[in-house]
Amino acid sequence: MRNPNHSQLIQFTDKGFYCPQGDFYIDPYRGVPKAIITHAHSDHARYGSEHYLCHRLTKPLLQLRLGNNHYQAVDWGEKVLINGVEVSLHPSGHIIGASQVRIAYGGEVWVASGDYKTENDGLSQAFEPIPCHHFITESTFGLPIYQWKPQHEMYAQIQQWILHNQSNQCNSVLLAYSLGKAQRVIEAASVVAKQIFVHGAIYNSQIALQAAGISLTDVQQITPETPKSALKNAVIIAPPSVDGSPWLKKLKPYRLGVCSGWMQVRGNARRGNVDAGFPLSDHADWTGLLQAVKATGAEKVWVNHGFQSVLARYLNEQGIEAAEVKNEFRSVPTLPSTTITDDYGE
Repeated sequence: MRNPNHSQLIQFTDKGFYCPQGDFYIDPYRGVPKAIITHAHSDHARYGSEHYLCHRLTKPLLQLRLGNNHYQAVDWGEKVLINGVEVSLHPSGHIIGASQVRIAYGGEVWVASGDYKTENDGLSQAFEPIPCHHFITESTFGLPIYQWKPQHEMYAQIQQWILHNQSNQCNSVLLAYSLGKAQRVIEAASVVAKQIFVHGAIYNSQIALQAAGISLTDVQQITPETPKSALKNAVIIAPPSVDGSPWLKKLKPYRLGVCSGWMQVRGNARRGNVDAGFPLSDHADWTGLLQAVKATGAEKVWVNHGFQSVLARYLNEQGIEAAEVKNEFRSVPTLPSTTITDDYGE
């Protein structure tokens, strides 16, 4: 039986999503005593908490990025009681190890999605809809213009671009977030490239995931000792932060491609002065967001991070009660070119 007298099971505070009954936070914005982490991107996993609960494949990534801390790692679906509140993690499909957080108390169930995508990328565990009374959804690409092509089509475009560059004696440099997106781009490129070179940030993530037992393509880190002769007609994956840097200029001659959902908007690649834009995203598109929301059967949907007002208004028009989550850290995005944060997984 649901208890109508207890307070809201998740409260939206200036430190993040807080469960007062369990006295813990989900993806807190600053250090707290107890933090449940959905995934290892820096806008969700921050340093300074005393205790971290996460999926077992997220733990090595948190260790890589946050150092030694008190980590508790669990499998998907494993139930943990925190002050009488039942907590479990479930696949979000965003990146390897990324989870939704299900909490149950007094007969009421809430699910915080974290970031998610509904297409199975073959590397991350596929998104799992969790029945609940309240669903907190992201809305990074919560506009109807964002409709992703199937992954195999995007991989084919990347592969054709690489082959074209090789025929023109040019390196292929692909910008992709170092955790999540980069692993997908590496798998796509490995079909047409015998050796893939990567920036150190991507190399570190790749090695940490392989050490955790994930089967991934081997890559070669670019170091100051890497001979110029090795980088001829090469495929190179790097984070967006290298754009315009001396590190990138050393790779000439090259063609530059950006892998990001923002490339769906015509003109972003041109304005960013890149040679190709591939709208490959680790987030759900408009259709995926709607499918995910409906699959939960939630009585109320809380829309967070992105185009909240558009998605919340549309859901209300469709007869699904929805409200925006307002906070100071995750505001409505603009439509950027390639000047995008290096670790948020778009």
